[in-house]
Amino acid sequence: MSEVTKELLELVWGTKSSPGLSDTIFCRWTQELLGIHEQAAVGFLTLMEALRYCKVGSYLKSPKFPIWIVGSETHLTVFFAKDMALVAPEAPSEQARRVFQTYDPEDNGFIADSLLEDVMKALDLVSDPEYINLIKNKLDPEGLGIILLGPFLQEFFPDQGSSGPESFTVYHYNGLKQSNYNEKVMYVEGTAVVMGFEDPMLQTDDTPIKRCLQTKWPCIELLWTTERSPSLN
Repeated sequence: MSEVTKELLELVWGTKSSPGLSDTIFCRWTQELLGIHEQAAVGFLTLMEALRYCKVGSYLKSPKFPIWIVGSETHLTVFFAKDMALVAPEAPSEQARRVFQTYDPEDNGFIADSLLEDVMKALDLVSDPEYINLIKNKLDPEGLGIILLGPFLQEFFPDQGSSGPESFTVYHYNGLKQSNYNEKVMYVEGTAVVMGFEDPMLQTDDTPIKRCLQTKWPCIELLWTTERSPSLN
């Protein structure tokens, strides 16, 4: 992450990012961990996470307002919506996912079983030693020494989906003339559909902007009013 990018994002967040805080951007190519103290007013999503170069934390993915700075390899654009339900308080399962992932900064989808007690304490779940051992045996019956995110959520938060709407109107803005349809700088409107599962029959495309948004909404599909999808560059 460049110094210019960091300084711009710090200006938007109204705080200077620093290491070791509760919510982060973890850059795999530098092993750099940058964080903010609290939920941001404006969020941040990046294509670099889809490419597995970094990991953005939930305070940035779930800001106070439905506005996200969107980063590509070389440029920053803006994605936003008017539906405040998109930033409603997180559901218990979403909180659990966020806490679990703080112990899995490289987004492997699992944690060492030695960290299970810490995760359960952070979620105010029963965490006495006997119960922890029982859960370890249930979630790791093969004794591999790892706890997968999916089975963990299913065990403690079954049948709990996202707290946000399933369909909403979205907008994207790219200030570069050459990146806009017919080289006319304008907001691009679209419709987003968020499903609880991935349906190959409903997949619309595999564009960079969709891959970027999938870091927050894994099963999102987008229909834009223009003939081509908005550019991130």
